[in-house]
Amino acid sequence: MIRFVLTAAAVLSLTACETPNPTTRDLDRLGRDYQQSSQEGATPQNADEATRADVCGASHYANLVGQPESAINRDDLPPRARIISPGMMVTQDFSPERLNLRIGPDGKVASVQCF
Repeated sequence: MIRFVLTAAAVLSLTACETPNPTTRDLDRLGRDYQQSSQEGATPQNADEATRADVCGASHYANLVGQPESAINRDDLPPRARIISPGMMVTQDFSPERLNLRIGPDGKVASVQCF
C-alpha cells in the first residue's frame, strides 16, 4: 500500500511540472505582442523594406549589379548569402538578414536584396 501511495505521489508531482499546451487565447496574445514589438522596433516586413534598411548589408554588394556571376567572390559573402540563378527554387521564408543575389537570364547580377 505504501508503495502505491509513493508511486502515485511521484506521478502527480511529475505531471505538475509539465508545461501545458498554449491555448488559442495565449497564441493570440503572443501574436499581438509580437506585432506590437515589431512595429515599435520597425522590423522590416518584406524584402523591399529590409533592403532599404540595409539589414543584410546589401549596399556593400550593390556594385555587383550588372556584373557577370563570375565576378562574385563567394568567400566575401556572408555565411547565409544565396546566389539565386534563373529558375532556381528557393525557400519562401522571410529572413531580413539574409543577403540574396539574383542572377538574370543573361548571367549577370540582376539585383541584391535582403530577404
